[in-house]
Amino acid sequence: MTSKTTHNAEVSAINKDNRDTVKVIPLGGLGEIGKNTMVLSCGEDIMLVDAGLGFPNEDMPGVDLVLPDLTYLIENQRQVQGLAITHGHEDHIGGIPNLLKHVTVKNIYGPALALGILESKLREYGLEDVTKLHKVKPRQRVQIGAFNVEFVRCTHSIADSFSLVIRTPIGNIVHTGDFKFDFTPVDGELFDIAALTAAAEEGVLLLMSDSTNTEKAGFTPSEKTVWKKLAEVFANAPGRIIITTFASNMHRIRQILQAALQYDRQVIILGRSMVNIADLARELGYMKYPDGLLVGVDQIGSLPPDKIVVLTTGSQGEPLSALSRIANDSHKHIKIKAGDTVIFSATPIPGNERSVANTINALAIRGANVIYGKDAGIHVSGHACQEEQKLMLNLCKPKFFMPIHGEYRMLVKHTELAMQCGVPPENNFVMENGDVLALTKDSGTKLEPVPAGIILIDSSRAWEIDETILAERREIVKDGAITLTVTTGKDYSPLLSFDCTHKGLILANNPKGEKIASVLQSEVTQSLAKYKKLPKEERGACQVYIHNAVKEFLDQKYGIKPLIQVILHIVTNSAGVIQQSKNQAARST
Repeated sequence: MTSKTTHNAEVSAINKDNRDTVKVIPLGGLGEIGKNTMVLSCGEDIMLVDAGLGFPNEDMPGVDLVLPDLTYLIENQRQVQGLAITHGHEDHIGGIPNLLKHVTVKNIYGPALALGILESKLREYGLEDVTKLHKVKPRQRVQIGAFNVEFVRCTHSIADSFSLVIRTPIGNIVHTGDFKFDFTPVDGELFDIAALTAAAEEGVLLLMSDSTNTEKAGFTPSEKTVWKKLAEVFANAPGRIIITTFASNMHRIRQILQAALQYDRQVIILGRSMVNIADLARELGYMKYPDGLLVGVDQIGSLPPDKIVVLTTGSQGEPLSALSRIANDSHKHIKIKAGDTVIFSATPIPGNERSVANTINALAIRGANVIYGKDAGIHVSGHACQEEQKLMLNLCKPKFFMPIHGEYRMLVKHTELAMQCGVPPENNFVMENGDVLALTKDSGTKLEPVPAGIILIDSSRAWEIDETILAERREIVKDGAITLTVTTGKDYSPLLSFDCTHKGLILANNPKGEKIASVLQSEVTQSLAKYKKLPKEERGACQVYIHNAVKEFLDQKYGIKPLIQVILHIVTNSAGVIQQSKNQAARST
């Protein structure tokens, strides 16, 4: 492992170049979906593009959020000149509060909608005064240290999205952000292709392009294609319509509200994030609807079923979301009944497939007609497919290409498209988080990586979760947990009392049907006898010895590795005074 002193020296070497070199350093978003955080360094100046969060997978029990490791930025924060935001999705702005807790970022530039969402987050965390937020308009340019950044309107699943043309001392860098080429957008805001071609005429040194849909052929359908299916469902649904989508998918929400107006239904919005986005979008002028369209959930019993639309969070099967509580019959106001139509107007984020399927199953069991899946026609992606990615490559004509925003296989596939479009193989760079790409006017070279791990957050407790805690949780999920309370004499014999509590423990190889407590009491008694015979200089902590003996015993005899906690009490005199061991828990990881 590199020492801190050596690492700091390496960081200094990376940054103390002249302005003939630009370093591109992804801290998140490569080899994964989410956590998009990109660093650009030129001379003594650093700028960031986005600072997002990721969502936990099934192997992260109890984790709510996944954030990028900010060590590199913390150690170089004097050089950080500003942050440019491409759009308001959580995987692009959700990590900013954590960033501002650790790194001084004096100026943040971005679209009005993204900054409106961010402003609310910063107030929630008490960070509203630590930075300045600057709203930008299409084709506006801002100076962030050595970087001149132009915001170019693009089309995506959230309004007010931008690609970036970043003009540097050595040439232009294009960062697409999340995009697709939607030529019939719901809000009428077309992709500003002219601005891209103008940058291409100047010359594009590096293109960094969204890779999310790079495995899908053809073009991504326009958001407007969803309207036909929505209208069909609204026209034919016999009872209530309950529809879920991403809270940030403003274009979709706009169409849902339009359908409700057209088919004379009133809308109940459930979920704080959905309510906040709808309010903000209306305030900023991105959506317009009459005051009487929205009603409170307490009015649901007074409206005819065929006059109700419930717009709710929960498209990803989140356990605490309104839709999950409805599906599990635990929602205070809404119970599924025959005639209800439930629409999943979203696709599962990788890792959420099982949770979404469980929610759909629960709704179907309760009698709902559930409409879901890619063939249902009620969702389209906000990301470019292969033909659009090739169009982006051909518009920009970059000298170097770096695919971003995608799992590793997607990045590799995207470079294949780049080579089809004329980018030489040696000028394609498939990077991983922490890799450093050093660019000059004529060359691209990978340097030694910087730290780029992950930070795990249990947001209900405002705790960062380290790998030890996560490993313990995995053990509990897999094989359960045991707590052994052992009381013994001062000389470690005899065993005066023993208590065993356990959760989720199964002795699979147990033909005799032995009770767990009896089996472990015998093992602990034998362990104490062996421990007592050891020379004092070899003993170590008694509870650790017991823990290790029990762990080995359970693994060898029953093939299980539960989390084990040993609490040791020692009777110090004949009156029975008990001294509890200071090291109360010996852990199985």
